[in-house]
Amino acid sequence: MEAEKVVETVLVGSYVEMEREGKPKDVKARISSLFWHGGSVYDAWFSCASNQVAQVLLTLPYSFSQLGMVSGVLFQLFYGLMGSWTAYLISVLYVEYRTRKEREKVDFRNHVIQWFEVLDGLLGKYWRNVGLAFNCTFLLFGSVIQLIACASNIYYINDNLDKRTWTYIFGACCATTVFIPSFHNYRIWSFLGLLMTTYTAWYLTVASLLHGQLEGVKHSGPTKLVLYFTGATNILYTFGGHAVTVCPQMSFSIVISPRVASTGSERPSCLFIPRLVLTQRGMRSQRKKVQGDILMATVYVLTLTLPSAAAVYWAFGDTLLNHSNAFALLPRSPYRDMAVILMLIHQFITFGFACTPLYFVWEKMIGMHECKSLCKRAAARLPVVVPIWFLAIVFPFFGPINSTVGSLLVSFTVYIIPALAHMITFKSAASRENAVEQPPKYLGRWAGAYTINVFIVAWIFVVGFGFGGWASMVNFIHQIDTFGLFTRCYQCPPPSQFPPPRFNFTAPPPSPAANFHHPHHP
Repeated sequence: MEAEKVVETVLVGSYVEMEREGKPKDVKARISSLFWHGGSVYDAWFSCASNQVAQVLLTLPYSFSQLGMVSGVLFQLFYGLMGSWTAYLISVLYVEYRTRKEREKVDFRNHVIQWFEVLDGLLGKYWRNVGLAFNCTFLLFGSVIQLIACASNIYYINDNLDKRTWTYIFGACCATTVFIPSFHNYRIWSFLGLLMTTYTAWYLTVASLLHGQLEGVKHSGPTKLVLYFTGATNILYTFGGHAVTVCPQMSFSIVISPRVASTGSERPSCLFIPRLVLTQRGMRSQRKKVQGDILMATVYVLTLTLPSAAAVYWAFGDTLLNHSNAFALLPRSPYRDMAVILMLIHQFITFGFACTPLYFVWEKMIGMHECKSLCKRAAARLPVVVPIWFLAIVFPFFGPINSTVGSLLVSFTVYIIPALAHMITFKSAASRENAVEQPPKYLGRWAGAYTINVFIVAWIFVVGFGFGGWASMVNFIHQIDTFGLFTRCYQCPPPSQFPPPRFNFTAPPPSPAANFHHPHHP
């Protein structure tokens, strides 16, 4: 029997450099690897867990007020499991595509594989075009939502500027993500992002419990079908956030590639990732670890979303129906200000994660993806940020926009398309037999996988896209009718009817009689 072939791993990314064998790392390389250049399965878990929830932590209590406590908890568990399954499907299709191409001697060492390329390679151009349209639109509005959330949150620390002005400011700040080369360069940010969401979630939980219930609080949800399905689609959107992170996670995973000689001419002149040599069995183990990371990230996220949403809804009840941002109801304190600041930083990170695939698509369209100059690529990426900035100003509806994106885009991008693509890719007996990744035995192998996929397609199309799309559009149009497009300050408290007088401190204050207006009698 032929000995098991030893192969070398190659990590996906535009900025990957393989280390020369025997060459020790210097201090600069070690520090850079620690904070900047990710690429391990631990990075996969951190980025998946930290990016699956961001601003949705603040809108889930709003969804609970629409759904009621029981439905809110059940929908989180249900869509959490469903989202983990479709994330698994995406990872399977990614590995299947990569393996088939590498058998054809295709080299991915200086190329970032994206979801639309997977669909193109496995199913053809029609699927590629549909997947590209949905995925890019979803990522575009996902970035818009992060920008809207930045303006909404900072307002609760500094209300001297309205939310629209804050959107201008944070749009400029988020535009700096064009200088971050690839997903691997979010290592330290993913770790810190997880700490930030953890702090914010438990702040919401503890602060709500200490605050106690409002006097006469009511928990009347669900009361209307429109509100019920709007809340459900926001949760659908929440656990569809893994679409932003699954491809990066698979790029962190270990994939089979022919051994490359360590000559200077064969080393890609990009950034640094250490060389690993593993057996095929070890590579399969690494892929399993990444897929397990996605499930464990969802479980961890549930430990954040369930307690925080339930506690805030318990404390404030139906008041949340008119306050889509949970920060609006909690009293100001240093702890709340810290949570706001941490969420702002985290939303910047999530903005970058959502925008990076759009940057790659745009680079490939204009022929800049292989460019080695970081400054030239950053300049080429700037046109991607402009429409995001503009849409965040036009539709500043923090909360309702989540449900709309969830029903119209996430339902197809994250759930329906991956399930259909998996079934069609492996529809023949030969493709199922030669598949790189077999479905889990405890789920019934292929019969079980197809049953789950058919259920997901039917459920999401009818409930998520059908009822959810109707409800979220009704609610979204209501926001436009109520507040208008380009609204200056969405859901801001009305200004005081009698603003405090401004005194000239160099002169004595006016007497009370000076402010009393006598009626004029004819």
